[in-house]
Amino acid sequence: MIASIPRGPVEVPDVVASVAGGAPLVPLWRNELGGLTFRIDTPTPRVIKWSPNAEPELDLRPEIERLAWAGRYTTVARVLEHGGDERGHWVLLSALPGETAVSDRWRADSRTAVTAGGRGLRALHDRLPVDDCPFDWSVAMRIEAHHRFGVDERGRARLAALGPPPPTDRLVVCHGDACAPNTLLDGAGRWVAHVDLGDLGVADRWADLAVATWSTHWNYGPGWEGALLDAYGIAPDQQRTAYYRRLWDPGTEALTI
Repeated sequence: MIASIPRGPVEVPDVVASVAGGAPLVPLWRNELGGLTFRIDTPTPRVIKWSPNAEPELDLRPEIERLAWAGRYTTVARVLEHGGDERGHWVLLSALPGETAVSDRWRADSRTAVTAGGRGLRALHDRLPVDDCPFDWSVAMRIEAHHRFGVDERGRARLAALGPPPPTDRLVVCHGDACAPNTLLDGAGRWVAHVDLGDLGVADRWADLAVATWSTHWNYGPGWEGALLDAYGIAPDQQRTAYYRRLWDPGTEALTI
């Protein structure tokens, strides 16, 4: 699912305006299915995420559950309130310090951003305990989710052709969407936290690494995969990278390996 920083006007759902209580709203993200994220500019900033009811793939309840669990071990946004109406559902979160790794500042300093992304992903994997994690992000679960939320005929054929996953390198609690936009950096360019944890769960660490390295192409241009892997502390693995990229987006032909 593609999300980006809105560059034009954004229609504010009525319930978001109501929760903000008249405070200024700054659009942070808009995804292709209509989900929106805003910062509420008050003396203590907050973040509100809103998703339309018509898009079950954007259900915010899994993220609420995962934030409550992960917050015992690492820095995550705190859930303050949540609710819904006939149009959509929302969750109000504490604002985290830091700035997305794809802000204009960090796009202009790609090496710092990519290095922080690799180190931050390694820190997340090391902090979250597999044995205590109740959430699954296995290959079987993800294939089932692709079919449940809709995949075209070409995607179904590619999922069928995936075959069994490569042998597990190391089981970790994966982020589930370890793209650069979900990484927050402090003013010195150090990782401080991750956001968007709705798919967090136990899987081979290459399920995250394949997408984190892929994301460097989308956000910083070619040539940065090795820097992210070096910062994480691991050598490239083309077999696992190719497999988990195909699983991530079975409709995509170019895997950029």
